[in-house]
Amino acid sequence: MKNHRTTQRIAAAAAGLAVATVGALAATAGTATAADGDEAGVDLSVSIEDNTPGALTLSVAPNDGVVLAEEGSDAEARQFLGTLPTVTVADTRDAEDVPEGSYWAVVGQASEFTAEGRDPIGPEYLGWAPRLLTPSPSGDVAAGEPVSSVLPDGSGGAAVGLEGQELLLSTWAAGSEAGPWDVTADLTLRTPADVAPGDYSSVLTLSLFEG
Repeated sequence: MKNHRTTQRIAAAAAGLAVATVGALAATAGTATAADGDEAGVDLSVSIEDNTPGALTLSVAPNDGVVLAEEGSDAEARQFLGTLPTVTVADTRDAEDVPEGSYWAVVGQASEFTAEGRDPIGPEYLGWAPRLLTPSPSGDVAAGEPVSSVLPDGSGGAAVGLEGQELLLSTWAAGSEAGPWDVTADLTLRTPADVAPGDYSSVLTLSLFEG
């Protein structure tokens, strides 16, 4: 009888251990399934303000170059006209960051008109008449005065051409207006009447200066 009871106790203990083990495994499996199945998302957002320092800049409207077309020629000169693409000056600096009494100016200067096998046409034969496209309420920003070819075109502009740096746009009170400002210029090339035919080309360089 003693051995029979001992056998029963060992069998019962073994059965209990098996149930406990199965229960533990079931609990573990249930926990893993719940963790894998539950998901939650949190939307995030942030507002980042522009802190790029302001600057004084010059830009030219996209273009394929200016083709000067003959118009108004006479016995004294061949005349060719065109229009400068819109030039924009922007000043995004805070007014307090602009030194008192400072100014800026845009000037233009042309190179020789050259054509293969032909004598060049000097830049003094090219003139312009600047036009401010953006009104200046204070009048502090203004277009430059007309500059005529050395062969006068009747505009009354100084007959020096664009051989040197000539004024397109300027202000003597930088920071007084917010801008931006747009400016263009009517271009006039007047050459001697006996100029050699050919496809001539030149470069008009615009520069922004600040002082």
